[in-house]
Amino acid sequence: MLRSVGTSRNITTSRRVVAVMRLQGDLPTADKHQRRSGCALLLDAKGVLWATSLLECLTRFCFVISPTLLTNLESCTDAQPRMSATVRNPFQHIVEPLDLNDPKQQFYNLSKLGDPRYARLPFSIRVLLESAVRNCDEFLVKRSDVESILNWKQTQTQTVEVPFRPARVILQDFTGVPAVVDFAAMRDAVTKLGGDPEKINPVCPADLVIDHSIQVDFNRKSDSLHKNQDLEFDRNRERFQFLKWGSKAFKNLRIIPPGSGIVHQVNLEYLARVVFNQDGFFYPDSLVGTDSHTTMIDGLGVLGWGVGGIEAEAVMLGQPISMVLPEVVGYKLSGKPDKFITSTDIVLTVTKHLRQVGVVGKFVEFFGPGVAQLSIADRATIANMCPEYGATAAFFPVDDVSIQYLKQTGREAEKQAYITKYLKAVAMFRDYTDVAQDPDFTTVVELDLTTVVPCCSGPKRPQDRIAVSNMKTDFEACLGAKQGFKGFQVAQKHHNTVVPFHFNGSEYFLSHGSVVIAAITSCTNTSNPSVMLGAGLLAKKAIECGLSVKPYIKTSLSPGSGVVTSYLKESGVMEYLSQLGFEVVGYGCMTCIGNSGPLPVPVVEAITQGELVAAGILSGNRNFEGRVHPNTRANYLASPPLVIAYAIAGTVKIDFENEPIAVNCEGKAIFLRDIWPTREEIQAVERTFVIPSMFKEVYEKIDQKVNKRWEALDAPSDKLYTWDPKSTYIKSPPFFDGLTKKLQPPKSIHDACVLLSLGDSVTTDHISPAGNIARNSSAARYLTNRGLNSRDYNSYGSRRGNDAVMARGTFANIRLFNKFINKQAPQTIHLPTGETMDVFDAAERYQQAGIPLMVLAGKEYGSGSSRDWAAKGPFLLGIMAVVAESYERIHRSNLVGMGVIPLQYLAGDTADSLGLTGRERYTIIMPEQLTPRMIVDVKLDTGKTFQARMRFDTDVELAYFRHGGILNYMIRKMS
Repeated sequence: MLRSVGTSRNITTSRRVVAVMRLQGDLPTADKHQRRSGCALLLDAKGVLWATSLLECLTRFCFVISPTLLTNLESCTDAQPRMSATVRNPFQHIVEPLDLNDPKQQFYNLSKLGDPRYARLPFSIRVLLESAVRNCDEFLVKRSDVESILNWKQTQTQTVEVPFRPARVILQDFTGVPAVVDFAAMRDAVTKLGGDPEKINPVCPADLVIDHSIQVDFNRKSDSLHKNQDLEFDRNRERFQFLKWGSKAFKNLRIIPPGSGIVHQVNLEYLARVVFNQDGFFYPDSLVGTDSHTTMIDGLGVLGWGVGGIEAEAVMLGQPISMVLPEVVGYKLSGKPDKFITSTDIVLTVTKHLRQVGVVGKFVEFFGPGVAQLSIADRATIANMCPEYGATAAFFPVDDVSIQYLKQTGREAEKQAYITKYLKAVAMFRDYTDVAQDPDFTTVVELDLTTVVPCCSGPKRPQDRIAVSNMKTDFEACLGAKQGFKGFQVAQKHHNTVVPFHFNGSEYFLSHGSVVIAAITSCTNTSNPSVMLGAGLLAKKAIECGLSVKPYIKTSLSPGSGVVTSYLKESGVMEYLSQLGFEVVGYGCMTCIGNSGPLPVPVVEAITQGELVAAGILSGNRNFEGRVHPNTRANYLASPPLVIAYAIAGTVKIDFENEPIAVNCEGKAIFLRDIWPTREEIQAVERTFVIPSMFKEVYEKIDQKVNKRWEALDAPSDKLYTWDPKSTYIKSPPFFDGLTKKLQPPKSIHDACVLLSLGDSVTTDHISPAGNIARNSSAARYLTNRGLNSRDYNSYGSRRGNDAVMARGTFANIRLFNKFINKQAPQTIHLPTGETMDVFDAAERYQQAGIPLMVLAGKEYGSGSSRDWAAKGPFLLGIMAVVAESYERIHRSNLVGMGVIPLQYLAGDTADSLGLTGRERYTIIMPEQLTPRMIVDVKLDTGKTFQARMRFDTDVELAYFRHGGILNYMIRKMS
């Protein structure tokens, strides 16, 4: 019996909370904050009923709540509360068998909701709705959440928060290793707090594909693949052994061995279910991934997007994603592309267009008759570059072309049948030519595919599209333009610099715009038979015309899976690619991630001597400064055929329409149009040689047989990992040192110094580079002191399991532009002394003096890859807050996940407009009552005060912050 009602102010942490109930209205005794955030009743073990706010349930007693979400977690007190009863799904009445002859295989028939709003929802929102309906228990997911999604047309602009439970999680090894490290460390922390370590375990399927570790150390030789793979294994044996331990220690975690392919292509060709058939229910496949290009799977009609590694870990542990219901931009495709146009040309055009439209934080859903003209590979290419145009997801609903792709890639006929039947039953199967199926969208934009022209993007950003016909003039303009995204600030008198050098006994010449890297690489294009076969056919015609690629150019071909190699060989074009130097060098994300390997020494010396703006040309999705290679200041994204074309030309300073690509040994001028294959030629070869048996043969052996060294690798099977203190790859992180069950109140920031003053579009590559470790860096000094020589440094990406290396690698990109020193360098000024030093060394001094740190930044802070170390690293440097004009979605989430405060200038304010030099001392007083997106005062030691918005966008994010980050939150939950 309830004995009394009091207020939560009287609850002490010694009381054990045994039940919680959310109230529909206010309590008469509720204070102002309780009325604003919602009220709840807490029942303690002595039968006393307490009134409190929902936010306090979350932050003091570890109950996850939001305006629409209440999740019962374990109490942060001295005992563990449980809900006394389970609630039956209120939508059980719409459950029915998909096939009357098999009544045990059921589904939630959304068409039986009897709500006309369902038929008007975008198809992507229908996936969110199905998840909410299926998981509705009036606790984790409530009927009100279902109503909010059904009412999307009104709620899309109201910042309504809803829960989403993805069906699975996907990871790659650069982001997957730190996730498994965190899991191992969390097991240790839970054990120390008296909990069961095996509670730290994925509860949904999680696949980790090892694809980011291989580098282009060898190229142009037939044995390059095997040499690179052997070196990959030698360098990363310790990491791989750790991952193999993880596959044994954690349930639901599958490791796809090195050499299998690029994560997103493996996902598309093999891992994607499209529709799950599990535990007696059919439901849509959906996922989140720790790579921003997870969106590639949207091209197959599987809703997915990239999240930070920290957020993915929470999903793996059973936490739903708390997301703001997004607006959905309808992107209408019409017309048919010209016969010379590639899918790369289309996606670069779409990227620039949607950047101009502005789709950050929104879903994009494609529709219109033009979609029917695109293959799944074409659609996947467009979906892949979703992060480059800023959207959360880029969705192509399933249609007949999707089912045909499942057949082509060897999926069983039975699966194809139930996928089709289920999606039609729930009105998620699309006919792009049927206007009656077009749903409501927030807004509609259109692209006529007949207007697309051959193009590239660069020299520093993927959204800066350039028509191929304008490449020469654009590069020449960039050469002399002011330093920036489209400028290198080379003095006019140096524009025609030519540097001679010798390579393999012959003399060659380099100048500005000379191509030194040409790589067919990256998930964006290598999964697409049309552009890969197009490159092969162009190579064939080039060889037949007597053309070649200069031997000093670092050429490479890194297919997304073994299937690509199979159809290139079977179609007879592989031999021509090899003759041009495009030998297979590995199966993984290589040059695009910065694993381009070394350039020939004479080439590097010539570039350095002439201070040349040398060029890289790659079929990737990222070309940020310092990412591809330190010596290629200009990097252009292009289709695989254009990669070969520019390699043959040897320069980006060429007008292919009016200048020959080369002159052959007979003195004949050959133009690009003479060797360019048409779409019809490519499709004819694709129909003949891209067949289901290839996919079956490759993926039947993917788990072990693809890599004998992986299969033979021995790994421990203990539930707790035994850390090796001598390891420079795997190290227990300090994130949970000193963690207690008792929650500490959030601390204000007093007299913080600014570590860095940055401009616009600072990428996660600038913050936490993935490429090679420079010999003069803080990380290199650390590794040298541990007994390593420079050839064993490997890359930052490969060492993400070691916090000591990664902290030293934070802001270590050589192309980082810090306003304090007014040049590109991984350095800053230690303000108290005025000394210029490496960023890590300055941060270490500040920490020793007990001085908190901040970063000032401009627009799009944290754009680029979903890189959790771009948040973990700053946290370890002692950075407590970032003040920026705007944030990339995933990076802001990662900052929140690490307990770093993301502050945003109010509209119209910038560091310049407020007169901030960064040399001031900053104080931020944290209010006792925090609310999402609240405005706080930032006080300077000069006496000036300005306001900024605190970008904790939901109540759940506020809870993570109060706990010091999402991982601390999860540990307290599990202890």
